[in-house]
Amino acid sequence: MSEESLPEEAGAQGHADALPEYAERVLDVAERIPPGRVMTYGDVAEWLAEGGPRQVGRVMALYGGAVPWWRVVRADGLLLPGHELRALGHYRAEGTPLKEAGRAAEGHLPRLDMRRARWDGGESAQGHT
Repeated sequence: MSEESLPEEAGAQGHADALPEYAERVLDVAERIPPGRVMTYGDVAEWLAEGGPRQVGRVMALYGGAVPWWRVVRADGLLLPGHELRALGHYRAEGTPLKEAGRAAEGHLPRLDMRRARWDGGESAQGHT
């Protein structure tokens, strides 16, 4: 399975018994991110004090469908390639801060406003489901 696979298609179903401890920890962090906020792959690795952005990305690609995958993002604020519209729907529903795209932007898709959307883990995650 490639890292480009759909997050939902790579859900934890069928892998529950074999889910590596590191993957469980990454998914736990993803579940803690409040609606309307995001963490980068690197932020998650730093939070765990283990691995790096690529390892977190790999976990999200393989198992992320069981958690709010759209809340673990690239540091540049670009929407997940191949899943932009679905992620955008989640961001708009949750009120995640976005920067509207300029006319020169490919596909005219907005980016995440990382300065305002980024969550450092210090705030309460009340209201998170």
